[in-house]
Amino acid sequence: MPFEFYLFLSSAFILGAIVGSFLNVCIYRIPAGKSIVSPPSSCPQCGHRIRWYQNVPILSYLFLAGKCAGCGQKISLRYPLIELLTGGLFALVLYSFGFCPATPVYWLFAAALVVITFIDLDHQIIPDVISLPGIVVGFACSFIIPWLSWFDSFFGILLGGGLLLTIAWGYQFLTKREGMGGGDIKLLAMIGAFLGWKSIFPIIFLASLAGTIIGVPLMLLRREDTRFALPFGPFLSFAAICFLLWGPQLIRWYLGFLR
Repeated sequence: MPFEFYLFLSSAFILGAIVGSFLNVCIYRIPAGKSIVSPPSSCPQCGHRIRWYQNVPILSYLFLAGKCAGCGQKISLRYPLIELLTGGLFALVLYSFGFCPATPVYWLFAAALVVITFIDLDHQIIPDVISLPGIVVGFACSFIIPWLSWFDSFFGILLGGGLLLTIAWGYQFLTKREGMGGGDIKLLAMIGAFLGWKSIFPIIFLASLAGTIIGVPLMLLRREDTRFALPFGPFLSFAAICFLLWGPQLIRWYLGFLR
């Protein structure tokens, strides 16, 4: 692999880390109903206005020793971790797809999934302000991605949203309680818009498998019953990223499992 490509991968990582810094703002402000544009970032404890040199992704956290420059309160480690995560995803997308129209589309898709994941973990909600426009954007981008036809995207929206809606109705009918929120349904419809209908069943299977592997031990650890609430959005997002990066392998694995 030529040296120039490693340089581009590093640039993609840096771009992703910068975007991740902005995603931290979105994760904090969107559930609170605040603007993601203004006012500028400040410490939630003391209100200290964060200067540009105190807001350099990852590096500022290290230079400040993880503390606010104004009041000395600890800054959550999650901030640089989200920047690292987003940078890594940007680099992986570029590595997988190279320089093509799909790359910035999937950068946008990955960034949306990061925001959705952490908002769902914090508040157990998936904001419509992300998922609903995401459905429209995903379908529109099918016209510029060579291997994703508009029909694949449109059917992915119908299959993704419709399948989870059917499962939710069935679960509620059998148990008389809600087991899946509307946010998950809209999220899978958005995933179908970006990845097409062939992604839906492998993603649901992988997300359910990951949820079981993680959820059951947590339930036992907390000594909760089956009503223990674990958001499904992060597992759908994880499975969607896996399909985005390793789709053909995931399909073969899924079909092999069915056999």
